[in-house]
Amino acid sequence: MNKEHTEKLLKDFPDLYKQYYWPMQQTCMCWGFDISDGWFKLIYDLSKNIVKINPKCEACQVKEKFGGLRFYVDHGDEVTHNLISQAEDDSLKICEVCGLPGELNDIGWMSVKCEMHKKETEHAKRK
Repeated sequence: MNKEHTEKLLKDFPDLYKQYYWPMQQTCMCWGFDISDGWFKLIYDLSKNIVKINPKCEACQVKEKFGGLRFYVDHGDEVTHNLISQAEDDSLKICEVCGLPGELNDIGWMSVKCEMHKKETEHAKRK
């Protein structure tokens, strides 16, 4: 995720993302948001909902795996985990590059892309 989006999440949700500043011996959040910018709104909305219902929750890893969002937390409860599951499901329908509707593709690496970004990836692979 780009620097601007990262800084916005850290500024708006400091308690949720406090582990971002911790050493790698204690958290995977130190590696940052290992996702593309197309999922920024999804992550932002999820963050807003999590801090509303569970202010003690802390993100310990945010990444893409097998084409979908993975959002791991400490101090999560059932409601928090339901919100996360819904966001992870939603990520499979959102282009990770631009945020438009997309679908899961297996173009050498599983990813969720809109038609335009899928074609760009296929074209780049042929070069």
